Amino acid sequence: MKSMVKTAVKRVGEELREVPQKVSPEDSSLKEFLERVKARIVIMGVGGGGSNSVSRLNAIGIDGVETVAVNTDAQHLLISVADRKILIGRELCGGNGSGGDPHIGEEAARESAEELEEFLRGCDLLFLMAGLGGGTGTGASPVIAEIGRRVGAAVVSIVTLPFTAEGVKKREIAMRGLSKLASVSDTLVVVNNDRILDIAKELPLQQAFFISDEIMARAVKGVVELVIKPGLVNVDLADLRNVIENGGPAVLTFGESDGENRAMEAVEDALGNPLLDADISGGKACIINITSGPDFSLEEVQQIVETIVSSLDPTANVIWGARIDESLKGSVQVLLIVTGVTSPTVEAALQGELREPVLEKLTKPKMERATKPQVRAVDRKTVPLMREVGERSDLGIDEL
Repeated sequence: MKSMVKTAVKRVGEELREVPQKVSPEDSSLKEFLERVKARIVIMGVGGGGSNSVSRLNAIGIDGVETVAVNTDAQHLLISVADRKILIGRELCGGNGSGGDPHIGEEAARESAEELEEFLRGCDLLFLMAGLGGGTGTGASPVIAEIGRRVGAAVVSIVTLPFTAEGVKKREIAMRGLSKLASVSDTLVVVNNDRILDIAKELPLQQAFFISDEIMARAVKGVVELVIKPGLVNVDLADLRNVIENGGPAVLTFGESDGENRAMEAVEDALGNPLLDADISGGKACIINITSGPDFSLEEVQQIVETIVSSLDPTANVIWGARIDESLKGSVQVLLIVTGVTSPTVEAALQGELREPVLEKLTKPKMERATKPQVRAVDRKTVPLMREVGERSDLGIDEL
């Protein structure tokens, strides 16, 4: 047996250095088919804060998606950086914004509902990014989320809450908007702006927000690459939809390490994200995607998966994937999507509480191995792509 293993290891090493290339007669038609059913992913920033997040996301660089800025303010929309721009509420707002009134933001989205629905038709996965507490982001986002789900897209909303210093009124507006958005989104990720102070309080304003956006942008980028790039252990759009559809409050985070104990350090880096507003403990569903160099071992993969699974609900649906990136030799990146988590802020909003609960700083889950991890790499119920179904007067700091 030992000699067989030794021979196999040697042979695998040789094959990894030089993989033979063959072209089959079906390859051409397969490529055409894949291009025809390719997932359409849209990242839409709503309002001033959401549009700025999309602009910064484009600055970081992301492929395989359509970025869209949506606003009632024509002047701000003009300076936003996105693949597409949609001015909503032309008649109602006249391009002058919503004046910080979420009711105006909502009516503006309803006025432009037909245009928004036409644009989103054929979308498989919709990321909505917005700052809550103002007018357009707070009022229009729930309307757009509702439209997205109506046309068959899975909707992931990523929103920020105002700084405490912005006052009670903005917090109350944000909580009302959060309650509406939670009821029409598949999955909801909440970023508390107050936590930016923990990581960047001494930095200039623009740099502080850029750091916040980059942390979330890298996580979103990881989800996109999860869908568009094939992996050694592949996670596809159907897997993703199984986890995020009707997922509720969620954690979307990213960690990396090139240290001696890189597997555990990458997990700790992901779970130690200072912007998180929820705890993964008791999570109902999870995707773990590991991207590493060719030197990453199976034992290290096991460490990552078991550590995360040990914090989840014992019956959680866990799907993991792995992708090799030659440029990451010596390091590892971990993308973590956990749905059905506990978020005191979202719970408070759904219960009609207009003030966010006072939260202690989140602690990292205890690092221990799971006894019986419910892990499935490919065993899942297939969810068809939307395309398959179808063809068959103030702006808060949160809006910077």
